[in-house]
Amino acid sequence: MVRHNVYFWLDESLTDEQKTAFEGGLSALFEIDSVKSGSFGKPAGTPVRPVTHNTFDYALVLEFDSVEKHDEYQVDADHQVFVDQFSPWFKEVRIFDTQF
Repeated sequence: MVRHNVYFWLDESLTDEQKTAFEGGLSALFEIDSVKSGSFGKPAGTPVRPVTHNTFDYALVLEFDSVEKHDEYQVDADHQVFVDQFSPWFKEVRIFDTQF
């Protein structure tokens, strides 16, 4: 299994309506055939600690049955629609992929 963790820092000027559209775009990624499961959220209100990073705006977690399924997702047309539509709003994106 592969867990695809994506952290987004968004442009501060986005409106609530744009943030809602972004959340809809994240949810649409769960419908891509190669995605086994997915979820997204915002930073938790946990106590500040030197090792905790919570400056991101959204975190996306997708799970795939294999590296091959992950690779299919990367070239899927619906994934590209998400990237094309929302990447102008990204200040920064960090991805951490883990294989189990």
